[in-house]
Amino acid sequence: MTNSYRNLSDQALIAAYQRGDNDALNALIHRHKDRLYTAIYLLVRDVHLAEDIFQDTFIKIIDTLRADKYLEKGKFLPWAMRIAHNLCVDYFRRTRRSPMMRSTEEHDVFNFIKLSDTNAEEEMMMRQSHHYVREMLDRLPPEQREVIILRHYADLSFKEIAALTHVSINTALGRMRYGLINLRKMMLEKQICL
Repeated sequence: MTNSYRNLSDQALIAAYQRGDNDALNALIHRHKDRLYTAIYLLVRDVHLAEDIFQDTFIKIIDTLRADKYLEKGKFLPWAMRIAHNLCVDYFRRTRRSPMMRSTEEHDVFNFIKLSDTNAEEEMMMRQSHHYVREMLDRLPPEQREVIILRHYADLSFKEIAALTHVSINTALGRMRYGLINLRKMMLEKQICL
């Protein structure tokens, strides 16, 4: 991404793309791809499915932008997350199954979350911590896991989470609270210190 695009807002990039500047769309995708993909992966827990839904998400985004139907002025990432979340929900409705974690050795979702410059020992400890967090998240009820993922990994507000999951803000807050309480209990039971 060139510096000229790096300094533009999402809205400015969208406007440039709608005027025919395809590089502006590339800059917008590059800016948000890691967070969007990570959120999708944490919801579907399958590498190939996450890649498919990620691509479908951007196809819908591009179609909407081309048709000049984008109305979420200044809120691109929450809008994109809503599209991705709806595609995940549609997939689970079609297949009538719940998300399952399928972490493989060649793919670890935490590879997409940038770590600071660390030495080998710190990196090993970080990987082990991520492993414990993944295991504990997988043991939470789906509603609690979903809110925690959307809040901490997708960085959505509780208002956005409530709208995305079709519940009240108080319900989203409650699910977050109980999810965190359950995570703390698991950490105490296993004597895990992150």
